[in-house]
Amino acid sequence: MDKTGFLGEQVEELQAGGLYNTIRHIEGPQGSWLMVDGQRVLNFCSNNYLGLANHPRLIEAAKTALDRYGVGPGAVRTIAGTMTIHDELEAKLAAFKGVEAAISLQSGFVANTGVIPALVDQEDVIITDALNHASIIDGVRLAKAGRKIYAHADVSDLRDKLGEARADGARRILIITDGVFSMDGDIAPLDRIADTADEFEAMVMVDDAHGEGVLGRGGRGIVDYFGLHGRIEIEVGTMSKAFGVMGGYVAGSRAMIDWLQQRARPFLFSSAVTPPDVAACIASVEILQDSTELVDRLWANSRLFKAMMSSAGFDIGRSETPITPVMLGDERVAREFSRRLFDEEAVFAQAIAYPTVQLGTARIRVMISAAHSEDDLKYGTAAFVKIGKDLGVV
Repeated sequence: MDKTGFLGEQVEELQAGGLYNTIRHIEGPQGSWLMVDGQRVLNFCSNNYLGLANHPRLIEAAKTALDRYGVGPGAVRTIAGTMTIHDELEAKLAAFKGVEAAISLQSGFVANTGVIPALVDQEDVIITDALNHASIIDGVRLAKAGRKIYAHADVSDLRDKLGEARADGARRILIITDGVFSMDGDIAPLDRIADTADEFEAMVMVDDAHGEGVLGRGGRGIVDYFGLHGRIEIEVGTMSKAFGVMGGYVAGSRAMIDWLQQRARPFLFSSAVTPPDVAACIASVEILQDSTELVDRLWANSRLFKAMMSSAGFDIGRSETPITPVMLGDERVAREFSRRLFDEEAVFAQAIAYPTVQLGTARIRVMISAAHSEDDLKYGTAAFVKIGKDLGVV
């Protein structure tokens, strides 16, 4: 008797509704072009903003760490898993972000689900942006605190929710927002959020996953972008996007980091990040500290691609960053557009549909990288135009 047969029926429903996500398989390192399912294609999907995922300096750092520290840490950080290389990464991250201290974790997702429950309790209230990332949503669900959701990037609505929380007698209030929203590429109004938080004596947490390596001086992120150093209590980040590796971190005051080392459950109950990954992360931070060249190239590529796509008649939404959503609306159209780009034009650009975004807002999200050449961007735009005309999108 198959007690999981109902799942097959649900998968068929996803396929019929154009909501089934086809997972493709990459056969080599990240770059502007990839081998995917046996085909060489232009890479418009990766979060590898600065092209660091296959950088020789990172590869060499990982190999050196492998020889010195071995493959795995062998334990959780609080027992026997903290190596000197973890300490080095955390010191460099703190210096890069301009804060007192940092704690490194296994991923950005893990960082959010670890830090949120550790900072608030049943006497507190979390106020979170309606479009925050799934990892924030899950972190909020794990917390015992009360919760309120404010309309996306709407500081007026945030103010109303803060007033309600104070009127209800909240002990502490934690405001949480993404820095850059990954589906639309818009930037949180963090300066106005910080001002409003100060009025209500609320803490602010920002998940800067898509801002690191992109915004601020040399990619130092959204806090640096707005000049808010010392005013944002919690910065959460990932090493898997612009930094090109794997892992997550939380940055802030020394007291907060000390507390997370005692109470953040992923730090206490999951093994530490592997030494080669940590070494590669250190090399990434050092590259960004040395030069703004890659960040500058990323933004130049972004401006060029957006200009070409807009001129061609595509709706690229409200993006303010290199994330470029090509808005299509219908889920089936988005899936077909993506399939034809891959099969006919050798362009790897995945459709994004429900439940990642709301029904009726399907899009192809193009992720621009410093690794792309001008010819790559022109080639990709031409492919979008050809399929777009065939499908009646432009």
